[in-house]
Amino acid sequence: MANGSSSDPLERYAALITERSKLVILGFLVATLVVGSAAGSVDSSLSLAQFQSDSPEQEKLDYIQANFDTGPTNQTTVQVVVRGDNVLTKASLLDTLRLQRALRANETVNRTLVDGQAVVGFANLVGTAAVHSDAEGPPTGTPSLDAQIAAIEGLNDSELQATIDSVLAGGAPPGGGPSASAFLPTNYQSGSGQAGARLLLVFQTAGPDVESDPSGELVAAQLAIEDIARQEVEPAEAFAFGVGILNEESGQATGDSFGLIGPVALLLVLAVLVFAYRDVLDVALGMLGIVLVLVWMAGFMGWVGIGFTQILIAVPFLLIGLSIDYALHVVMRYREAQTDDRSVREAMGVGLSEVVLAVAAATVTTMVGFLSNLASPIPPIRDFGLVAAAGIAAAFVVFGAFLPALKVELDGLLSRVRRWRRPAFGVDGGLVTRALGVGATAAKRAPVVVLVVALVLSAGGVYGAANTDTTFRQEDFLPRETPDWMASLPEPFAPGSYDLLANVEYLNANFLQFRDTARTEILIEGDVGTGETFDRLAAARDRAAAQNSTVVLSSGDLAVDDPLSFLDATAAENETVAAALDEADTDGDGRPERDVAAVLDTAYAAAPDRADDVLFREDGQYRAARMTVSVQGGVPPSTLAADARAIAAAFDGTALTVTATGQPVLTALVQDDLLVTLVETFLITLGVILLFLALLYRYRHGTATLGALTLVPVLVALSWILGTMYLLDINFTTETAIITSIAIGLGVDYSIHVAERFVLERRRADDVGTALDATVRGTGGALLGSAATTTAGFGVLVLALVPSLQRFGTVTAFTIVYAFLASVLVFPSVLVLWDRYRNRGAATPESTARESETPTD
Repeated sequence: MANGSSSDPLERYAALITERSKLVILGFLVATLVVGSAAGSVDSSLSLAQFQSDSPEQEKLDYIQANFDTGPTNQTTVQVVVRGDNVLTKASLLDTLRLQRALRANETVNRTLVDGQAVVGFANLVGTAAVHSDAEGPPTGTPSLDAQIAAIEGLNDSELQATIDSVLAGGAPPGGGPSASAFLPTNYQSGSGQAGARLLLVFQTAGPDVESDPSGELVAAQLAIEDIARQEVEPAEAFAFGVGILNEESGQATGDSFGLIGPVALLLVLAVLVFAYRDVLDVALGMLGIVLVLVWMAGFMGWVGIGFTQILIAVPFLLIGLSIDYALHVVMRYREAQTDDRSVREAMGVGLSEVVLAVAAATVTTMVGFLSNLASPIPPIRDFGLVAAAGIAAAFVVFGAFLPALKVELDGLLSRVRRWRRPAFGVDGGLVTRALGVGATAAKRAPVVVLVVALVLSAGGVYGAANTDTTFRQEDFLPRETPDWMASLPEPFAPGSYDLLANVEYLNANFLQFRDTARTEILIEGDVGTGETFDRLAAARDRAAAQNSTVVLSSGDLAVDDPLSFLDATAAENETVAAALDEADTDGDGRPERDVAAVLDTAYAAAPDRADDVLFREDGQYRAARMTVSVQGGVPPSTLAADARAIAAAFDGTALTVTATGQPVLTALVQDDLLVTLVETFLITLGVILLFLALLYRYRHGTATLGALTLVPVLVALSWILGTMYLLDINFTTETAIITSIAIGLGVDYSIHVAERFVLERRRADDVGTALDATVRGTGGALLGSAATTTAGFGVLVLALVPSLQRFGTVTAFTIVYAFLASVLVFPSVLVLWDRYRNRGAATPESTARESETPTD
């Protein structure tokens, strides 16, 4: 092998790495410069991933946005909540008006405000009503802030209460916009003059991708809005909520989490490496290799244009664990190959040739496990699979080529002054090794019993998986309040204080929401200018009223906009429309039964802006109608989707095409896609890996069966983790949906190393028991070190402030533990039974010693 003349491809590969070590190092460093040059271009803002998939409902929502007036484009809304004992007092209303003046005076805020009335709240409606009540003649336009302030200052308590009552009784403003009751809590008692909270809306210009990528200017403005609000409304409380604040605080909380988690994970990894290697150089090389793998990962992301999202945060932890796994196997096998008559280069050649197949096979199968996520209809999950696969390939290049070459050069220089350390795991026969031997001992005594127990536990896991829900809530990505112990940490480890989730929950529980995630849409296509359409609209409204998810304002009105509400509001303001509607209403139910198109034409002419919200007219024909239902925040999307479809079902039996859509419906579809992701990635991964391992083991060892059996501990571990998720009440979400690829990818890695070492030791040993013991001593320790570091790396995610990261860390840590346990406890029994089957009828020293015979072929 020293001359590279061996016919074995693994020995030739090892010879290439060890004999051309300087060239390998140089080539790798050049490649690292090329690949890593794009690392700096990766968007590291840690924005919230947008989970959606293509569907007919998405197409219908696009249709609504193209043909109806859904509000100004490139605009976003900030909700400012003022809370206190009573925010309907004169002092509180005046504070809010002065707050608006302060917002416009702030340059950071002002340059983002839309033209016209950019800030509106209940105080504006009261102030405007007060101004108009003092004016002679009909009201004209919106009075200035100064005029509103002066008018409210001139009201006594009884006049203020009368003005408030008249504003609430007036419904929607004549010029459109939210009704007065939309600015007060949904539980406000009419006429009480008491409210514990009030809403203020701030309208800002924004880019087209504001939901996923708000500009820095917008974020700064929204943070300034919140700061100013808290200053201006004292002693009352105030907070603001907008997409810029949402992304900024979520990203900051994730960054704060990793500011604490990173050092903890690093210390855990270092501790395991020091314990395993007991050699400073090997620890340093292992850490260098991890850094290089992460550089290649970041470079790949930069080249293909993938930015960091919360789900991609998990990839570095995954690569750190896998890198340590590769490093431990390469270094431990190299140390085992060291003898007095072998040079450093020869020992590395022997060790690398014995382990590189297992590392390469683990790389391919693990990559397949993650690349199977490309079948997912959810873009962030596809990105996760692609980036993970690229990082895994980089790990093989680093630890299967660069690290061995570098170690040959360094150990050659230091061989005279450096004493070799024996590994903590493995060949010393210590307590750890004896503990690892439990599986081998059980396999030698009762392998069938071990497999029966494993199957029973797996059956329970399968049952749990079948009863685990898929769910997705945007709130899962919001940071929770910082624990007291974490807040007391010294800088720079102490995270900030986060009340974002509490604020969102307060808004959801008390107010009508002004964001897409709080509205479902019913699109009605066809000839909608008929009496039957309006009868079905009334039935649909009745269904909406019967659902707990539909928002009911404090006025008692449903928060539903449709052609019926448009006709009612327009008729209330326009006598011509009222007369046309009365003429067409033949049965007195308030809906037109005849000449419906003519009535709609009259209303359209009176209020075209309002009509465009709910009607689509083309070539004089009414082609489509829209019903918008405001829903309670925090309700599961699956519930909202089911409610929307129930509303749409009011049109069943008509010639109309009716579709329930909107962001809650699309989110529910993503939940359904999660199950598709689980099933498809499982089947794809299992099929491809099964074929690969069967062919590989057939080629290398003449047995395709062993390749297939290598998947047994993987499937066992997967069933265990799915059952654990059920027991811990952890649903399948966008972050846990990838658990099948992680379980199969990492599990196959572990079982391949065990299988490869067993085949090697079985050729050397006279009996299966001796081979199992040698396998545990040689490989079990490295697996334990790898599992310990990877589990620790993911386990520390439970310290994160973001619930989605906490769940992901918990599930992945359990997955790694189960994959390791299945490999060292269950797989030995599989290997014993396979060995008995393969050697049935053959006389062995073991069988002779027992004086027993086995059946012939």
